Amino acid sequence: MASYTVLFRIILVFLSFSDSAVHVLSLSFGINYGQIANNLPSPSRVSVLLQTLNVSRVKLYDADPNVLQAFSNSQVDFIIGLGNETLQNMKDPLKAQAWIQQHVQPHLPQTKITCITVGNEILGGSDAQLMSYLLPAMQSVYEALVNLGLSKQVTVTTAHSLTILENSYPPSSGSFKQDLAEYIQPILSFLAQVNSPFLINAYPYFAYKDNPGEVSLEYVLFQPNSGMVDSVTNLHYDNMLDAQIDAVYAAIKAMGHTDVEVRISETGWPSKGDPNEAGATPENAGLYNGNLMRKLEERKGTPAKPSVPIDIYVFALFNEDLKPGPASERNYGLYYPDGTPVYDIGFKGYLPQLTFSADSNKNSVLSIFNFLIFLIVYLLLSA
Repeated sequence: MASYTVLFRIILVFLSFSDSAVHVLSLSFGINYGQIANNLPSPSRVSVLLQTLNVSRVKLYDADPNVLQAFSNSQVDFIIGLGNETLQNMKDPLKAQAWIQQHVQPHLPQTKITCITVGNEILGGSDAQLMSYLLPAMQSVYEALVNLGLSKQVTVTTAHSLTILENSYPPSSGSFKQDLAEYIQPILSFLAQVNSPFLINAYPYFAYKDNPGEVSLEYVLFQPNSGMVDSVTNLHYDNMLDAQIDAVYAAIKAMGHTDVEVRISETGWPSKGDPNEAGATPENAGLYNGNLMRKLEERKGTPAKPSVPIDIYVFALFNEDLKPGPASERNYGLYYPDGTPVYDIGFKGYLPQLTFSADSNKNSVLSIFNFLIFLIVYLLLSA
């Protein structure tokens, strides 16, 4: 196995000096790998793309065995997801354990699964019954992990939208909606008990889209601006994402907890939208994600939590052509399905090609080269 690893690294180095070379940078954030599309590359090809990017953290919305198998023996940490439709069943400890035995255990330890998200944005919806299922489902999944001896390596949590906040301005006055307190309070106690993070899907884009005349574009894009000062703490904020994170910390503190870390499970900016979706352009998307990447490389925290580096998963890896809703929903990707960057933020990855070109001798040679490299890497990753 060691020889495979060495050979794989040699191949990646060789790629960096070839005609089809790509610049490899180590990314300081995770990537959301959504698959609501009919034109995406195979998971095996995606595994090569992400490893040439030095991506070490990926978040799924399910537990797709094809993806988990494709990343076998890689150094990529996975967050996998239980869909909202599964929560009622997951309340049953036996069904929760059966799910883990079927969807998690077969991939360990060769694929590094480190977290399970139980549901997505449940408390931001309107289904009170689903809300009542959330914590019992989380508890059942955790208990199943304990029973199977996996609780030390796999954490359990859930992801929330910012709509669960009643107030977010100023950040130090952040609070949760009163009607959600009965759900959030015990969830916070559970997360503190099992040492799991509180996940938030935070999109400054939404604030700008809804009020482009009042919200500064520079403030949401991490561009130079005068920012705002929290009148209670006198802390200065030069971007909205920091303010949103600290508002969540304040809301959690108001419920008596300072022992739960906030992490960003989704953030991003669409490169295209409908006419009424202000700011959805490739230029703005490139500025948002590019400036975000540079900010994360500094390994700094927020004004209220300067010693806790921000932990973020960017949404998303690919544009997803089958997502419902406005046009922006289908245009959050860093990449088109063919592996071409949607906009330039300073890094590119290598997506192996499966088709041959007859345009010229050079293109034919490069296509064969690409195919052979893909075949070798695929065999190594599948070994």
